[in-house]
Amino acid sequence: MPTQQQQSTVLGQQIKMGSETGASAGAGGTSGSNAKQKPKSRSSCWLLQRRQLDNISTVVAEMIATAMLMFLGCMGCVQNSVFTNSNFQSAVNFGFVVLICIQCFGCVCGAHLNPAVTLATYVYDMISLPMALAYFVAQMVGAFIGYGLLKAVLPENAIYSTDTPDGVCLTSLNSTLTSWQGLAIEFLITCVLISICCGVWDPRNATKQDSVPVRFGLAIACLSLTAGQLTGASMNPARSFAPAIWNGAWDNHWIYWVGPMAGSLVTSVIYKFAFRREVDEDAELEESTMSTKRVSEAEFA
Repeated sequence: MPTQQQQSTVLGQQIKMGSETGASAGAGGTSGSNAKQKPKSRSSCWLLQRRQLDNISTVVAEMIATAMLMFLGCMGCVQNSVFTNSNFQSAVNFGFVVLICIQCFGCVCGAHLNPAVTLATYVYDMISLPMALAYFVAQMVGAFIGYGLLKAVLPENAIYSTDTPDGVCLTSLNSTLTSWQGLAIEFLITCVLISICCGVWDPRNATKQDSVPVRFGLAIACLSLTAGQLTGASMNPARSFAPAIWNGAWDNHWIYWVGPMAGSLVTSVIYKFAFRREVDEDAELEESTMSTKRVSEAEFA
């Protein structure tokens, strides 16, 4: 039989081993639980932070793009005894500026540049209501900043002249038009613009996005050439709001809100329910495969 000292030694070793085993088990259980929970919690927090950062980046990009639109677009409208200009030059300039803005920020925020376009994306179920409101704020702030920069860098005789007594780039009705005629023109040209947007967003055009900046640039140039001398061809409340608030010129300003926003709402609803069609994924894959096969055969030949 073991002596008392040997029994005490064995008992002590058993107690020590038991405590170490319990501690190890406890540590293992805790670390296992944490391994399942902490990474998940960290992952959730990371995703939340990433999503928030992406949203902030999107809104900031929209603000910068709208500021760029106002600064470059309105600079191309300067006309006085020193700087010559025409409706053709202004229209083409705005088209090119829209092209640049979409090329720079289209991949970040879509480069709406226009509350009417944002309204159409909301109706088209492309963005949520909170994001649409954030876009609206970004566009108004961006337009305000862009026109403010224009006034800061240009001499006063470039902003106010005999050709632009109320301020350069201010949208106003031709003196031969009534308010309702101006409203109808802004409504209809905005309908055309939003039809182009809805066509680009149509799922059937999902694989045909490479030339989007060029398409929108030419569309804006065309519409500006058509209606520029009649109403200023705004189609954009933010574009009309910034010059109006900086110069305090509010004559018929309501037209440039009601016309574009109503045109956007009507056109996007009609296009969404009457013309939009979802694409069959199998058919799309088959078409993509056939297209690749045709290209390969052409290269082989």
